[in-house]
Amino acid sequence: MSGNCLSFVKMSGTGNDFIMIDNMNLGLKTDLSNLALRLCHRRFGIGADGIILIEPSNEADFTMRIFNSDGSEAEMCGNGSRCAARFAAGQGIAGNRMKFKTLAGIIEAELNRDGAAIKLTDPAGMKKDIPVTIKGMEYMVQFINTGVPHAVLFMDDVESVPVRILGGMIRHHEAFRPAGTNVNFVQVVDKGTIRVRTYERGVEDETFACGTGATASALLSAALKDVSDTPIKVVVPGGELKIDFKYKDGSFTDVWLIGAVDVAFKGEVCL
Repeated sequence: MSGNCLSFVKMSGTGNDFIMIDNMNLGLKTDLSNLALRLCHRRFGIGADGIILIEPSNEADFTMRIFNSDGSEAEMCGNGSRCAARFAAGQGIAGNRMKFKTLAGIIEAELNRDGAAIKLTDPAGMKKDIPVTIKGMEYMVQFINTGVPHAVLFMDDVESVPVRILGGMIRHHEAFRPAGTNVNFVQVVDKGTIRVRTYERGVEDETFACGTGATASALLSAALKDVSDTPIKVVVPGGELKIDFKYKDGSFTDVWLIGAVDVAFKGEVCL
């Protein structure tokens, strides 16, 4: 904070963009939901999928808090976590290997030459073939929680899917109430590659990438579609991510999300 102005760094994790704020001194005294609504607006603000605050922690190197562009606070975010790791290292808050606290648990991260990798908490709550009816059509939806809830639909061609419309309807469907869900449309390319488009809860639109969504899609592709060549390459509108993991007896462990992180620009915004 400088006077009434706030320093920030705009970062992108494979097209998922965030406004990064160093709040280690807890000097930011404002309504964070309203701040996210204002700063994330792509016409009247900086523009982003969310804001991420780096704050102190007694359990890890720091705490990551993330607020979506609609003002809601999320449990965590895969690509946001990768951005947080690079940002924290750049601010001198952590080294190239670190642990940080989120509402979904402790996340491990390490920086590499091309970006950042995070070890996610072990996935939970996998459910297969949930029948969901949308405007008279029944879809078989798969589900898993990779830190946040994700529905997955396997499609022949993801490019033809009306992600914003269909994703929005599934996101709010009664089958996933009260919390709702993120929605991923997945096309299997080969044994080591999938294509994914995601409707993100909290952003309430399709995003260029979703790290936990790419992870959910890769894990369910391994479990249900014999996509077995790890790390699985996930092609998203914003680029490529890689998902590495161990799968045994129907359970996933040691799940890593790997991809590029870019700094777009730095600046100050007056509050």
